[in-house]
Amino acid sequence: MHTLDHAQVLSLLPDRDPFAHKGCFGKILLLCGSRGYTGAAALAAMGALRSGAGLTYLGVPESIYAIEAVKLTEPVVFPVPEEKGMLCAESVPEILKMLPGISAVLFGCGSGKSEGTFSVLKALMEHYTGALILDADGINLLEGHIDLLRNRRHTTILTPHDGEFTRIAGDIGRNRQEKAMAFARENGCILLLKGHRTIITDGIQCYRNETGNPGMAVGGSGDVLAGIITSLVGQKLEPLEAAACAAWLHGAAGDLCAEKMGTYGLLPTDMVQMLPQLMK
Repeated sequence: MHTLDHAQVLSLLPDRDPFAHKGCFGKILLLCGSRGYTGAAALAAMGALRSGAGLTYLGVPESIYAIEAVKLTEPVVFPVPEEKGMLCAESVPEILKMLPGISAVLFGCGSGKSEGTFSVLKALMEHYTGALILDADGINLLEGHIDLLRNRRHTTILTPHDGEFTRIAGDIGRNRQEKAMAFARENGCILLLKGHRTIITDGIQCYRNETGNPGMAVGGSGDVLAGIITSLVGQKLEPLEAAACAAWLHGAAGDLCAEKMGTYGLLPTDMVQMLPQLMK
């Protein structure tokens, strides 16, 4: 079991070459949001940007495109075909065209569950050869389809809380670390099991995160974390270390907020604003 501290996290972050351009810091694609869940997409995108992503593309269902375009000025937001406010099978060809040159893809934050969103997940699992990060409904859609994960031969990072994990892996039992490691090992993935003392493992190595506080138990917090992971993977950190560093940064940002504001009324947007202070 490993734990990280601030110095170790900084040592793992890539240097910012003074002669670099935006393409040097990752080109990432986020496929998030649905009607009624516009905040999830926006928070994931801002988490990615505030943790150093060079180019962030955000694909959203066309009915919420105008909302996201107003909310967000920094990422490249684009509309994707939808069905009932969610991504659908018709959106798959457009998504596949975006994949060449993309460093990492995030899917699931606020995406909803439908046959259409499952079509998107299946296409990503089968056709994308880069690092794929699955959060929220991206994980829930694997229920009954764990073979998609097991058969994928490329980096896949899952970020479930206990409820989501139980849906795809069964009862956690008393030993969360043992269950998490076994799942990651059996399914060839990296698992970030959220909660008090978040566990991050590839089935062989294991990190436990010791930052964070109860004020972070608020809707949208996990979307920020998913964006940070995607950003760090896109910046070419090793995927396991990227996930572990993201968990530390996310929790530490929440701790800085708690020091200044307390743990009541802490918002995910507050955590986003703190991230650059932890990375300098």
